[in-house]
Amino acid sequence: MAGPLLDIARIYLEPAVEAHARGREILARFPAAERIPVASHWRIPELREADPGDYLRNKRDTLVLGVKKGLAFRPNGRSADFIAPSSSNGCAMACAYCYVARRKGHANPISVFVNIEEIAASIARHAARQGPKAEPNQVDPRDWVYDLGENGDLSVDALISDNVRDLVAAFRGIPNAKGSFATKWVNPGLLDYDPRGRTRIRMSLMPPAMAKLLDVRTSPVAERIVAIPELHRAGYEVHLNFSPVVLREGWEAEWGELFAELDDILPDAVKNQLAAEIIMLTHNEGLHEINLAWHPKAEEVLWRPDIQETKLSEGGGVNLRYRTGWKGRWLRRFQDLLAARMPYCRVRYAF
Repeated sequence: MAGPLLDIARIYLEPAVEAHARGREILARFPAAERIPVASHWRIPELREADPGDYLRNKRDTLVLGVKKGLAFRPNGRSADFIAPSSSNGCAMACAYCYVARRKGHANPISVFVNIEEIAASIARHAARQGPKAEPNQVDPRDWVYDLGENGDLSVDALISDNVRDLVAAFRGIPNAKGSFATKWVNPGLLDYDPRGRTRIRMSLMPPAMAKLLDVRTSPVAERIVAIPELHRAGYEVHLNFSPVVLREGWEAEWGELFAELDDILPDAVKNQLAAEIIMLTHNEGLHEINLAWHPKAEEVLWRPDIQETKLSEGGGVNLRYRTGWKGRWLRRFQDLLAARMPYCRVRYAF
């Protein structure tokens, strides 16, 4: 039987953590966990050197607590207008294609930042400097949208602390901005956060058989779909994130069945505000080697040099993407299929 998503046995913490109320709250929530002081949440060699064959252990039983130092904002223009300073980093889940794992090269358990008041205040100041959004764009017609969970999954972070609740509350008071995060975890606790339409949740979906293979330690796709109307009734704006689109024989039939299920289950109130992102798979040579040690079956669909080409990333890593020309054709076929099955679902962004 599968164990719990989180069973925290050890907590690495920076010296300043206990000076923050949120840090003390989290430590009190896990009183039996071993506490291991570290100089920096970024530099914990034993996490980077863990046996890749035991890739999941650190995700389940390890937590890192730190103080967010940099509060910089980055323009985005895809999922959001801006990437906000993160309240966390890392994830308890283990999606085989995860770009965070690809970039960091190790299991990367959750790191939570305890200075949430500073993070929320920095977002409010940044939004105030932007003023009203002058023109609609593909991100949002009215509000500046801030991605809050670029390097993790906030639905899981909400199991650890009230950071996510605090961020949702903060956006209720920012008249020209929304928060946004993607998730693959169904957390009923989010339903009482009272977002009042000021937080967008992007529910990540793929065909169930593919998710069972690739979305390790996530909520089943059927549960994610059922949660969408509940989140909308609770006051969230809910969009879809079809990501990544992984090509294999029969992929169109699999996605067509998923679109039909969504069409059957989603109420009109959700359909009337629905939009989606579509992101084709990008894989990575380093992550391929890590996956071979703990989940080689995933590589049968992720590592496809016969239909992929290599491209150097900005950081010098070797990425694999579907071949130029063919990728565009497959993406158009995906969009045509979506338009035929779910014509009300606007595509905000496709890559």
